Amino acid sequence: MSQPSVILATAGYDHTIRFWEAKNGKCHRTLQYPDSQVNRLEITPDKRFLAAAGNPHIRLFDVNSSSPQPVLSYDSHTNNVMAVGFQCDGNWMYSGSEDGTVKIWDLRAATCQREYESRAAVNTVVLHPNQTELISGDQNGNIRVWDLTANSCSCELVPEVDTAVRSLTVMWDGSMVVAANNRGTCYVWRLLKGTQTMTYFEPLHKLQAHDGYILKCLLSPEFCDPNRYLATASSDHTVKIWNVDGFTLERVLMGHQRWVWDCVFSVDGAYLITASSDSTAKLWSMSMGEAIKTYQGHHKAVVCCALHDGAEPSPS
Repeated sequence: MSQPSVILATAGYDHTIRFWEAKNGKCHRTLQYPDSQVNRLEITPDKRFLAAAGNPHIRLFDVNSSSPQPVLSYDSHTNNVMAVGFQCDGNWMYSGSEDGTVKIWDLRAATCQREYESRAAVNTVVLHPNQTELISGDQNGNIRVWDLTANSCSCELVPEVDTAVRSLTVMWDGSMVVAANNRGTCYVWRLLKGTQTMTYFEPLHKLQAHDGYILKCLLSPEFCDPNRYLATASSDHTVKIWNVDGFTLERVLMGHQRWVWDCVFSVDGAYLITASSDSTAKLWSMSMGEAIKTYQGHHKAVVCCALHDGAEPSPS
């Protein structure tokens, strides 16, 4: 079986998106993003396209093309787009913005199909593995579940009033959700399936992970099992790796000089990529807890990274 190709991209405040060779650290393609900073990057499941979320647009770029121009633009948000992601087959895209809305887009037509009002700036949106519920977190501390089948908000939670929810992550099997906030706290819930499609949240754990802000939290992927980890990236310049079994601290990844804004696991959970205000991204070995590669080339803060090193989904 041939090795799956590795796509690694980073972006931030210098108005560029950079593609890197993960192993040797060389930048092999730079795209200009003149409109604004880039807040978030996401690669489509089939590895063909990269979505870059800015202010207020989302642009879709062809990963394998040499063209500097985006293929499509998604234009109805009115403020910073802070979250973007794809349905597992790549048929539609979702986004969340500081304009207070969560949107669902037809990927090919670049049209907004649905819009949900969060009534506060949306910082984070994740898609439940069941592909029928979106979970959003906003600046006022609200977590909302949007039931795409019923086309309504099915659940609301406020772990801490007026404390912004910065990041949400759901376990690959849908068994757990974690919310990280501006006070360095992670709230962990077990997800129980109710009689309806609505997901019930059972409080499981409260973790004081950092003294500073948590800017990103991320649960490890399926192929990391039976080990299950939670990564928390913080304004304290570190990323901490927690064992989900008991939420004990496994590793502290130290090496960035400024805030760590984003992180992404490799498909098997053996590596982690991080993005920082120190204008670098790093590749970490989870087993060693050390940085084994630094990606240098950006001139300002790097606030987002995207990695796809898994196999393309086989045609169903």
